[in-house]
Amino acid sequence: MQKNTFIFDMDGVIIDSEPFWRQAQIEILASFNVAITENDCIKYTMGRRIDYIAFIWCELHNLPINPKELEKIIINSVVNLITTKGKAKQGLYELLAYLSKNNFNIALATSSSLPIINAVFNRLSIANYFKVVCTADDEEYGKPHPAIYLKAASKFNVNPINCLVLEDSVTGLISAKSASMTTFVIPEDKTDPKFSIADNIFSSMLDVIEFLENNE
Repeated sequence: MQKNTFIFDMDGVIIDSEPFWRQAQIEILASFNVAITENDCIKYTMGRRIDYIAFIWCELHNLPINPKELEKIIINSVVNLITTKGKAKQGLYELLAYLSKNNFNIALATSSSLPIINAVFNRLSIANYFKVVCTADDEEYGKPHPAIYLKAASKFNVNPINCLVLEDSVTGLISAKSASMTTFVIPEDKTDPKFSIADNIFSSMLDVIEFLENNE
């Protein structure tokens, strides 16, 4: 395999933070007497950046708060949950060690904001592995637009076709595919036909290691 750059999504890939995002959104909207479900969060906001998340809830439910203020409240809630309860997804440390040992460029490309990234890196003690960190906050368009993945490739000065991406959401998958990168996914529901466009579907990062070893 000639691929030399591995790009991680963060939420739901590196750390099991998707439940934190859903909890934060459900609890915060409940404070405005608006009831949403986990499925609503998956449908409307999974894989999206915070400005979109805040805007869509304000738009759908006519919330009496500026979206920018809602962004801050959600971010603070998620940071607190990550800092106190965050756990690495299965196989993370093993995969990072494998990639490092085999001289891969390692990057992060996430829809999350810098405070969330810092909370994850501090909680899991993994910042030293990532030579490039890209947040959708720095891009005009967030996922599913390919900009963030193309930015990660450009920072390493590598061709996008030589990049492997690990995602968990359909939004992120579309973003990586649009960037002409090889796509790996570890979805919550492997039977969801929307993930059929991925190059490979795995159950955990341990399976990713096995695949890479068999295709060296």
